[in-house]
Amino acid sequence: MLVSSALVLLMVPGLALFYGGLVRRKNVMTTMLHSFAAMGVVGVQWILFGYMLAFGPSVGGVIGWDPSLLALHGLPYTQNFADKAIPELVFVMFQGKFAIITPALISGAIAERMKFSAYVVFLVLWSTIIYCPLAHWVWASGGWLFEYGVLDFAGGTVVHIASGVSALVLAMLLGARRDYRPGRTAILPHNLPLTLTGAGLLWFGWFGFNAGSAVAADHPVAGYVAGLAFTTTQTAAATGALTWMLIEWWFHSRPTSLGLASGILAGLVAITPAAGHVSPAAALVFGAVAAVCCFMAVQMKPRFAYDDSLDAFGIHGIGGMVGALLTGVFCFIPVVGLVSGGGAGQLGKQLVGVLSSIVFVSLGTLAIGLVLKHSIGLRATDEQERDGLDISIHGERAYHQVIAS
Repeated sequence: MLVSSALVLLMVPGLALFYGGLVRRKNVMTTMLHSFAAMGVVGVQWILFGYMLAFGPSVGGVIGWDPSLLALHGLPYTQNFADKAIPELVFVMFQGKFAIITPALISGAIAERMKFSAYVVFLVLWSTIIYCPLAHWVWASGGWLFEYGVLDFAGGTVVHIASGVSALVLAMLLGARRDYRPGRTAILPHNLPLTLTGAGLLWFGWFGFNAGSAVAADHPVAGYVAGLAFTTTQTAAATGALTWMLIEWWFHSRPTSLGLASGILAGLVAITPAAGHVSPAAALVFGAVAAVCCFMAVQMKPRFAYDDSLDAFGIHGIGGMVGALLTGVFCFIPVVGLVSGGGAGQLGKQLVGVLSSIVFVSLGTLAIGLVLKHSIGLRATDEQERDGLDISIHGERAYHQVIAS
């Protein structure tokens, strides 16, 4: 579990590289800083009160509350988590990494135009008002979606639907980048090798993300579930990558590195809620369906004229919804889904989880965004955006010398 926790944290620098390579060179440091800032801001929030709100004793199935968990001052270091043979502090750290990366994913939609000060305040408010309650609903004993029977093995709802839908709401609230012209000239990535490196680190870290969510390796059942989750994670990622590459080859006559990286993420996102609940054969379906659906979502973006800069909604939002619903179709542990003869009951529960999460996250993010917009302001000035946020806000440049190749 210690290693799994470290792997999940490694995903955050991986995300920084993935996103950093996709923006223009004048915004690369700001974009990467969005991910690293979450490590600091949410890392502190989680210790102070985030863990308490997410996993403290349930109050009405909506939120956790136990003042002894504030700053973890009343949590003995010798105390185990529930019936697992691991210290609860290890569980605190494992879940804290999820809390860090989730709002960092949102930054892909607001890249190159959001004020950094507003982003930092957004991190605190969103993590507290949106992430912690949703994590409690789905994962905490007593949470209303947990008790209802919604399955989310490692965060399809809590992490990916939440971040993807929030990304879409915030992108629309911010408006498009000043030189974004949907359907016309594309704003091209400045460094695809960075993006591929980031995708590789995300794939690597995702084994901790999913397999670690079994929360044990020596437990009679959880150990086997961890192995299952490891296998389905690899299977879905590979299938997503292959499917996206073939789609591009068919429709655009050439596969691209960005498409391959997007397919990897689509497969990983989709299998996340199902990793310990479905078979490796089903994971092939998850990867393929997610790649098709996410590809279509990305292609449709110009038609709706919203500027989700780095496709946070198209990959994480859509991929999370696909994975959450397919979980109800293919699950066989701990309940039997539609394909295995269990009927549509679990699929219905998954649909309730998806819809309730979308409504809660959309309204909550809109409220937070409007408060920030009408108080400290959300958006950088036109001059800052034109010059690049790296130099105008942070006084830094990623590259001080350009060498012609």
